[in-house]
Amino acid sequence: MVEIGRIMLDTGWLAARSTEVEVNGVELTTTHPPTQPESPWMEAVVPGTVLGTLVKNKLVPDPFYGLENESIIDIADSGREHYTFWFFTTFDCKLSNNQHVDLNFRAINYSAEVYLNGHKEVLPKGMFRRHSTDITNILHPDGQNLLAVLVYPPDHPGRIPPQGGQGGDHEIGKDVAAQYVEGWDWMTPIRDRNTGIWDEVSITVTGPVKIVDPHLASTFFDGYKRVYLHSTIELVNKSAGVAECSLNIQVSTELEENTFLIEHLETQHLSISPDANIHYTFPQLYFYKPNLWWPNGMGKQHLYNVEITVDVQGYGESDTWSHHFGFRKIESHIDSATGGRLFKVNGQPIFIRGGNWILSDGLLRLSKERYKTDIRFHADMNFNMMRCWGGGLAERPEFYHYCDLYGLLVWQEFWITGDCDGRGDPVSNPNGPLDHELFLLCARDTIKLLRNHPSLALWVGGNEQVPPPDINAALKNDLQLHPYFMKSNDSDTSAITPVLKDPSQYLDGTRVYIQGSIWDGFADGKGDFTDGPYEIQNPEDFFKHDYYKYGFNPEVGNVGMPVAATIRATMPPEGWQIPLFKKLSNGYIEEVPNPIWNYHKYIPYSKPGKVHDQILSYGTPKDLDDFCLKAQLVNYVQYRALLEGWTSQMWSKYTGVLIWKTQNPWTGLRGQFYDHLHDQTAGFYGCRSAAEPIHVQLNLATYSIEVVNTTSEELSNVAIEASVWDLEGECPYYKTSEKLTVSPKKTISTFEMKYPKSKNPKPVYFLLLKLYDVSDYRIYSRNFYWLHLSGGDYKLLEPFREKRPPLKITSLTFIKGSTYEMRMHIQNTSKKPNSYTALYKNNFIRRNGSCDESDSSEPFHLLDGEKHEISLYEKIRRNFSREHSKTKVYEVNGTGKGVAFFLHFSVHASKEHKKGEDTRILPVHYSDNYFSLVPGEVMTVTISFEVPPGVTPRVTLHGWNHHGGRTIP
Repeated sequence: MVEIGRIMLDTGWLAARSTEVEVNGVELTTTHPPTQPESPWMEAVVPGTVLGTLVKNKLVPDPFYGLENESIIDIADSGREHYTFWFFTTFDCKLSNNQHVDLNFRAINYSAEVYLNGHKEVLPKGMFRRHSTDITNILHPDGQNLLAVLVYPPDHPGRIPPQGGQGGDHEIGKDVAAQYVEGWDWMTPIRDRNTGIWDEVSITVTGPVKIVDPHLASTFFDGYKRVYLHSTIELVNKSAGVAECSLNIQVSTELEENTFLIEHLETQHLSISPDANIHYTFPQLYFYKPNLWWPNGMGKQHLYNVEITVDVQGYGESDTWSHHFGFRKIESHIDSATGGRLFKVNGQPIFIRGGNWILSDGLLRLSKERYKTDIRFHADMNFNMMRCWGGGLAERPEFYHYCDLYGLLVWQEFWITGDCDGRGDPVSNPNGPLDHELFLLCARDTIKLLRNHPSLALWVGGNEQVPPPDINAALKNDLQLHPYFMKSNDSDTSAITPVLKDPSQYLDGTRVYIQGSIWDGFADGKGDFTDGPYEIQNPEDFFKHDYYKYGFNPEVGNVGMPVAATIRATMPPEGWQIPLFKKLSNGYIEEVPNPIWNYHKYIPYSKPGKVHDQILSYGTPKDLDDFCLKAQLVNYVQYRALLEGWTSQMWSKYTGVLIWKTQNPWTGLRGQFYDHLHDQTAGFYGCRSAAEPIHVQLNLATYSIEVVNTTSEELSNVAIEASVWDLEGECPYYKTSEKLTVSPKKTISTFEMKYPKSKNPKPVYFLLLKLYDVSDYRIYSRNFYWLHLSGGDYKLLEPFREKRPPLKITSLTFIKGSTYEMRMHIQNTSKKPNSYTALYKNNFIRRNGSCDESDSSEPFHLLDGEKHEISLYEKIRRNFSREHSKTKVYEVNGTGKGVAFFLHFSVHASKEHKKGEDTRILPVHYSDNYFSLVPGEVMTVTISFEVPPGVTPRVTLHGWNHHGGRTIP
């Protein structure tokens, strides 16, 4: 008997262009199967796309490198048959009596013919739908099975106009498919339009009865003390006889490593007629004060495991299904004070600070590892929401899995954009996709696929557009809320009454549906193009009351230049040329980038007529390294100011903001906090600082010091330390505030900075703010600014590069297999002023309530972003042994006292390499980077990463006035 369950078919695939294969699907799966990757057959990427397979086999160049995409023929010029491909594999499966097996494709783009052992099945169109076929009766008797899949591209792949544009000629909008593939103002066209078996393939073995698409929902009463779990499942009896079934539902939670608590175990009995398909709703399960799931920054992401099994009399366990589940209630309404949509989780208002998400990779090279890094990066930035943009994907369950673990709320849009569906230039398909029923079928199937994830917060009809009236009406009907979720009062003491339909019997019923991204509490709420802007800004403008009119901005964009190493790794030398700075008659600068940067959608760091060039404010860059370093300074300032400006007016003017966008699915040069290779920009850490739950900040418009408390607890017995440092290492201004109390969910203004108004202020200076507990000097928030006088610039920082303060670095390294955890303890050993307090130690109060004591000899805490991985990283940390830990001390001599400015670590492979070769180990998680230390100050940075086999890592420290790079032994 084959063990019941799912078997992935993700290895051993071959592929070939259909026009080069001389036999048909029946012959491929009977008499003429390919046996090895010999022409025309090649190793295939499954899951993946045709273009991904061609890149892997080096039959086309990397489309994301330089201008290489221009050398790959577009489907509009080649015809659809050029990207119509066969995919072939084999698998073993030999069943016992009364076992059944299904062949499953979680997604194909766009349609396909499937051949198994000479039998043909046509898979219908649609990029966002699952396909499942019972293959029990066509398995080969000896268990050896041959599978071939002929995959066709979208029906309307479109053509790319010479001028490019948003979604090319918009023809892709006629299909139910991802629309970004025709190119956008941030994306090059994808030549095969993502044709392929782009999501997982599997077979599932069951007994006579199969479980299909369970739906879990929870309801809350008595102030979240009394909670009910609701569950409805679909059951299919595949046998010719009546199935006498025992249905079991078990709910458990992990208390600690390898210790689980079973909170509920219920069994129900029912009979299912032959060949019948039924829905069954379990009696609701009662929980008293369960651990709730909270978004990032509001609490822990508690998850329970729900397991459902069906046992059939005379057979035994026939099928099993499990899913993690978080108890939480998400509500939203249009706020009367701001006009913006206000979200609540478990009754608590949450100020939304997050970003727009397209997809992880433009060739759909998706993996759990890449998703994990992507989502953890967003949590590391202290974001609490990601918007899955309507021109991209219905994101995969693995994406949602990590959003569940790291606490990222998800706004999921369906596949409508204004550009391709009625509002484009020229005016595009006004009635959306041609096949409305197909669109709705894909939408309903996507809802069933994703609805059990606690991170999923809302459904939205489209990007800057509403679906056609019939689709919109159907989605409103399908996604109507259960009456319980229409209530805003969670204190109702009565349980769900029998007259109400059980919440789990709805298609969803627990999440709001909004018809479009700029409707109903987003932007102006009426569908006018009132999101944006998408360019460089004067940092102080973000704080002004008239900067943005509306309560919730779903898209506001900015610059995104990566580090120089990424430019060298993704472009040939002609792409290493920095922009020309062309002075205009009005005194502003126009940047003229090289053609490769233009192709990669570079956003300039100036806006003639409004914003002077922000890179030139630091002095004319000498080369690529200098340009990219100065760009990082601007990235940090821009994105910190953006989020601080919004948070400054939390609830009084705004309910949330989503940055356009957080990353690029290719090697683009705009709107990103980390690049396609997974190296962070300084903007990443500007966001991390600005979006911390408790934060001290400088209002750049008023120069008042503000304290932000986004938590649900009062902040008391705290004070602010403000110190100004000049370029000579002196402290001309020092102030501590009176004790403060900050109410929950509030931003308060405390005192105005007097320094710039004092006698003889320095033209360029540093400001260090610390919010601390007055009883023990532990720090809630630390914020470091570099500032210039009004009308000035930062050019004095150029000679400051030569004033290198001394540093002392103590490194503590733990190694477990290929996993490295490093603690870097950095001290600026310049003489510290007499007035300086114990705050120089920077002992931070951790979000979980513990303090990261800098002198601890115990294995250090892992980064906040990893703490939710259901104890996985805690298990790893516990396994670090003393034998695998190393402590080293390294001192960097200086040329004088002063601020160690804009320090940043990177991790590299210690190996022989060619000049210019990219030696970075990526991804790396840093607790902080691009930080600065005033004289005497101490900072601890934790670093974690995986090392490839056979590679020894080395950590390098760079800084504005520690240039050249220092390798930390």
